[in-house]
Amino acid sequence: MNLRTQGPSGARGAVSLVVLVVVAGAALFPIYMALINSVKTDGEIMRSILALPSEPVFANYATAFERTHFLRSVWNTVVVVAVALSGIVLLAAMAGYKLSRTRGTLSGVLFGAFVMSMLIPFHSIMITLTRVSRFLHVQGSTVGLGLIYIGLGVPMAVFLYHGFVKSVPRELDEAAKIDGCGEFRFFAVVVMPLVMPITVTVIILNTLWMWNDFLLPLLMITDNARYTVLLSTNMLFGQYNNNDWSAILATLVLAMLPMITLFLLLQKHVMQGIVEGAIKG
Repeated sequence: MNLRTQGPSGARGAVSLVVLVVVAGAALFPIYMALINSVKTDGEIMRSILALPSEPVFANYATAFERTHFLRSVWNTVVVVAVALSGIVLLAAMAGYKLSRTRGTLSGVLFGAFVMSMLIPFHSIMITLTRVSRFLHVQGSTVGLGLIYIGLGVPMAVFLYHGFVKSVPRELDEAAKIDGCGEFRFFAVVVMPLVMPITVTVIILNTLWMWNDFLLPLLMITDNARYTVLLSTNMLFGQYNNNDWSAILATLVLAMLPMITLFLLLQKHVMQGIVEGAIKG
């Protein structure tokens, strides 16, 4: 009886494992291609992108580092991400907490507006967004780019905080009022530490998004000295297919290493926060 029940389960487990291995291989294949081609010459890349390098050319990384002003580009990207994350976490946490604790039609309508805004394609608003940013004199600035990311990133963060705050017992609110604790103090001292898992999730998801974004910085940043990492990489593409592929791939490898490291270190918090924030919502 046990063998019969365990047989199908074992087969299903084996099939699931094979499927997961195939999916993981498909996801990691582009990274593998970038790694092996980043240490080839352009001639070797043109001959075969799948072949291993005959002799690794690590000078490609030095060339990429110099031509893209990599440290400056990383600093610009860090400034954008820091400004955006500060606003997204603060505003979304407060909005998510207040909307979750306030019952009523207005609260439901406002939360619905946040959720609906997540469904609007960026391409449908990018022209208007460019005009508004020019009118507000934030176009061409890394800080201004960070402010725009705040507006685009808050809706999803509010959705996640709104669900996660429901796990915070309402008895804590009542106890705080009895003790004379103000709402802002209660939020800062009690609520924020309790929602730290979803805060980590919001930070990582938005960091990955902004670090890898190309279109919005391309629209907003015009000065080479303020280019983000991906915009600096774009400078290596020449006209008439005159592209320095070895330097381009080396730059992409350098650019993705910090994000891969960040995600691997904190992936447990990412998955936990997404699941709890969605289910409890």
